[in-house]
Amino acid sequence: MRKALFLAPLLLAGAPVLAEPGLPPEAAVEQALEEHPEVNAARARLDAARARAKGLARGPYEFTVQGTYQRRNVRSGGEFDEYDAMLSRSFRLPGKARLDREIGLHGIEAAENMAEDARHEAALALAAYWFDWLAASAVAEVDRAAVANYETALAALERRRDLRDASQLEVDRAAAALAEARRALEQSSGMADLARSRLAARFPALALPAQAPDIPLPEMADARLSQLGDLVVVNSHLIAAAEAESERMAAMADRAQRDRVADPNIGLRAFSEFGGIERGAGVVVSVLLGGGHRAALASEAGASASAALSQAQLARIEIEETATSDVVEARYRIATWARARETVEAQMKALAKLRRGQELGEIDLAERLLGERMVHDAFRIEAEARADAMRAITKLRIDAHDLWIAD
Repeated sequence: MRKALFLAPLLLAGAPVLAEPGLPPEAAVEQALEEHPEVNAARARLDAARARAKGLARGPYEFTVQGTYQRRNVRSGGEFDEYDAMLSRSFRLPGKARLDREIGLHGIEAAENMAEDARHEAALALAAYWFDWLAASAVAEVDRAAVANYETALAALERRRDLRDASQLEVDRAAAALAEARRALEQSSGMADLARSRLAARFPALALPAQAPDIPLPEMADARLSQLGDLVVVNSHLIAAAEAESERMAAMADRAQRDRVADPNIGLRAFSEFGGIERGAGVVVSVLLGGGHRAALASEAGASASAALSQAQLARIEIEETATSDVVEARYRIATWARARETVEAQMKALAKLRRGQELGEIDLAERLLGERMVHDAFRIEAEARADAMRAITKLRIDAHDLWIAD
């Protein structure tokens, strides 16, 4: 393999991790998330919740104007103009307006947190597509280095064959190994192009570089992993949204219980009869007598409030599970990558000996090609393990609101 690839084990042990290595610029991520359809939809639902809260605060009742006009013909008494007019409005009983305002405020709180959670989910999706691209590109780079290495080996064997120091069979074996390496490169390059196109299609507002950046070293202290795991629960918008919804449903249940006593309708009535001979004005009060229907609605609202409370408890359990899973996965992914790096270093040492032995004629070409293949595979596994580890760390940071999500 090419020199740069062979120096990778030394580079892997090199400089410490930078602040945000291997990730797109934060400003670009901000723009991509702001323009994501799901984030826009959640923002619109928040606007709807605010309008709904405003309507609840104002109340469901408006003034009603009604009137009649008639011309009466009285036998032997002539004709008379008569009219009747009334202005009426229903009024909420004490306590209902307060509950309506609470329902609206809890709805806004739930919608705000769901909007933030939508942004959170969009960030997770962006990270997933981003690391799909980085992982595929890293494997393609390994395959590209392998092709260059096999080309060098084949050229050297062809020169030795021309000098009658190597057989045609050895040249054919090296050519076959090169053909297989080129096949692997075509496949991995295609996978990288596919991953890039999917990322660009899903997040068109994200400006992508011409080449995928290098995947950084997945190093993070265990104490930091635990701290981030705790922040996943503390900063969860899903828990906050579920709790706000539970409070909203509880207020709605209380409201439905109070609504078993209907609100009164009060009106001012004026009338004129017999052409103005008889006139009057008064107050009209009407109250709906509630029955079984309102009682059933109150029972339904109470059951829905209980369900919402259970959903809030479930949301907390699920987020706690996510926090634990994120930490556990990050730990084992980092450990797996560390072992993969050790494997690369060991395979490189073995390959150096195989190359030297083959040059001295002590080892045949088949053993060297096997060693080359094992090194190639080791680098592939290391690249994939590094991508998986960084993917897990990034997911944990996003879930903890330590990356791309600001409260």
